[in-house]
Amino acid sequence: MYINITDSATADNKGSSGGLVKYLEKENRLDDKFEPEYWFNHIANNIEPYEVRHAIDKNIAKLCKTDAKFFLVNLSPSQKELRHLENSYGKSEIKERLKIYAEKVMDEYARNFKREGISSAKDLLWFGKIENHRYYTHNDKEVKNGTKKRGEKKEGNQMHIQIIVSRKDATNKIKLSPMNNSKGKNEAHSKKLGQFNRVAFKHSGEIIFDRLFGFHRGLKETFAHANIQQNGNLVQKEQMDILELATAGYQNTGRVNTLARDIADGRFPTVADMVKDTGRSIGDFIEVLMTPAQSIEPDVNPVELAERKRRKKQMRQGKGLGR
Repeated sequence: MYINITDSATADNKGSSGGLVKYLEKENRLDDKFEPEYWFNHIANNIEPYEVRHAIDKNIAKLCKTDAKFFLVNLSPSQKELRHLENSYGKSEIKERLKIYAEKVMDEYARNFKREGISSAKDLLWFGKIENHRYYTHNDKEVKNGTKKRGEKKEGNQMHIQIIVSRKDATNKIKLSPMNNSKGKNEAHSKKLGQFNRVAFKHSGEIIFDRLFGFHRGLKETFAHANIQQNGNLVQKEQMDILELATAGYQNTGRVNTLARDIADGRFPTVADMVKDTGRSIGDFIEVLMTPAQSIEPDVNPVELAERKRRKKQMRQGKGLGR
């Protein structure tokens, strides 16, 4: 699952959303073989493009000319994930299932700000749209080596979702920026504006998909694994290598992937700390991973739930040491 948030890939987000809305209508203009794809959100499933533009453009109270007015959230399932949806629900149901998924992701988007009164997609002004195709660009290696031309459709199932979300909440009163992740001396100020953890948001998007659709995500298919390989330090990469070796062939992907997210979050200063946290030896380490995972509480932020469980475990260990 590829999840990304941008100011805007094709249009300046400091002005009208009209340019981006028009761009995202390209398949409706160019592909007359299919029924047009309407916009959707938590309220309706057949929203016209002019309604999207009008709602976003008027929801800008007290924003300056240089302020971002909206953001673009991209949800792109892998072809393996799309095949899982097709096998589970049938080809005709994939779009509706993805729309349900999109709303739950926007619930997490809202909760991630940790702002009072912003707790679900209903507190946001957002509009999603299914896109059926992707196209080769000048950055793709196939275009660079001459095997494909820019603008050609990519092969396979390329279904994905683009979401325009307003900078202001649904009441047009609260500013919310997913680009605001400053820490340190600015953390207190950032919290007032709605500090946003984009890494936690991407983790949550994967967890929601897996839980909602019963998808068993391999360790190497996780954002945590990819992020560590690209941006992790040497200790994190070593920890991830050990996790891969110690859990090769095991089926309890949920427990493995939770530990991978802990590694990505920098929870373990050393490899020894990682092993100690789950057992006294590599053997115990594997046994802990193989124990049945507790059921996840419904409608709870999975990232916060994992942290809550860790705190409870630390409290139990502390009481044991005090005896």
